[in-house]
Amino acid sequence: MKYTHLFFDLDGTLTESGPGITNCVKYALEKFGIHETNLETLKKFIGPPLIESFQKFYGFSKDDSKKAVEYYRERFGTIGIFENSVYKNIPQTLENLKNQGKKLYVATSKPQIYVPRILEHFDIAKYFEKAIGSDDSELRNQKWKVIDFAIKSCELEEERKTGKIVMIGDRMHDIDGAKKNNIDSIGCLWGYGSKSELEEHGATILIEKPQNLLSI
Repeated sequence: MKYTHLFFDLDGTLTESGPGITNCVKYALEKFGIHETNLETLKKFIGPPLIESFQKFYGFSKDDSKKAVEYYRERFGTIGIFENSVYKNIPQTLENLKNQGKKLYVATSKPQIYVPRILEHFDIAKYFEKAIGSDDSELRNQKWKVIDFAIKSCELEEERKTGKIVMIGDRMHDIDGAKKNNIDSIGCLWGYGSKSELEEHGATILIEKPQNLLSI
């Protein structure tokens, strides 16, 4: 593997976070009198910034979207945050990559305040040099901004220029974010994005399971 610095998405890549996210979206929608009984329809909220998703999928105004995010976090901060699980073979893969001398990072659109708690809860924080999420002010909620901030704050500009960084994720936002930052991307087929989605957005490589990272 030519990559020395590996950026991992969180939801749908390291953790199967669907239950927590969809339950919290359902909770927020109910505050607006919208009752979704099929949680499968809410999986489209996994990946992109929440404030954009409430506007795109339910036609909320920007102000209502902000309020919906507040309701979402009301439940997520106490219950939803741990309504998920680590994907099979993720811990072993992270440990093997670290033992190979790779530097591992988390780059997620999830708010920074939640990220360390999730990683510590599932005992995988020890594998990462740093975990970067979005900021509370929503100025850094798009994936490309998170990746750019991670590169700059970790002083990895040289690694960016020499192609040593790769973004690993399951949705088009990870692939598009990597492109905008001039780095390669690895699309994960075990998450919430489809193979066609990842291919259409130009993932550098596609993998079917975490351990495939060890043989690239």
